[in-house]
Amino acid sequence: MAEHLIETEGIVKDYHLGSHTVHALRGVSVKIQAGEFVAVMGPSGSGKSTFMNLLGCLDTPTAGRYVIEGEDVSHLSRDRLARIRNKKIGFVFQTFNLLPRLSAIENVELPLLYNGTSPRHRRAKALGKLEAVGLADRLHHQPSQLSGGQQQRVAIARALINDPALILADEPTGNLDTRTSCEIMALFQELNGQGMTVVLVTHEEDIARYAGRILTFRDGKVIRDEPVRDPRAAHAILAALPVEEVEA
Repeated sequence: MAEHLIETEGIVKDYHLGSHTVHALRGVSVKIQAGEFVAVMGPSGSGKSTFMNLLGCLDTPTAGRYVIEGEDVSHLSRDRLARIRNKKIGFVFQTFNLLPRLSAIENVELPLLYNGTSPRHRRAKALGKLEAVGLADRLHHQPSQLSGGQQQRVAIARALINDPALILADEPTGNLDTRTSCEIMALFQELNGQGMTVVLVTHEEDIARYAGRILTFRDGKVIRDEPVRDPRAAHAILAALPVEEVEA
């Protein structure tokens, strides 16, 4: 049986706004095995974004434990959390978060600047990651010269650059059309098939059903945790799309 990559035990997160306390998470206990593809759903204010922030070591819980790869990171300092983020976690966002004046390969190299990696090794590794996401012919294009789908592929390559244990994707198809969304989900399914653990936040059930498991949040709690019995196969869906939907 695969080991647990992620384990949360009774995670509570409260935010204090003046005299008012917001209970964002109310005792969330979840285990995610290495190699799973998990979608996180829920309405606005349900706690799903707070949960993702905690998984990404962008915040710490008010109470409870968060363990990643056997290390309890619940109450580490900001500096130690930053080191764990850089080493273990790759992030993909709805808005891509690419630096507009840098080329694709320069954007992908960025996380390696924090490790003291040599320029030659940075360039070689970034090239490999861009080739892996199908952008070997766009290395020196700036974001403004790329389509939305290509920009998201650059962002995914950047998330992979440190060979993380976990990819956290926050609404990664939110700014993309139907076909391009399917292409991005095909890429996530390929990465997951190679053993990468993927946790994806989405408000779209169609997107969630590309995953193998769905966590549904409401009022700071997980109200459903269920396997997807027949996950959508992105490559098959792409092959069935009519020719007129193919991006020029």
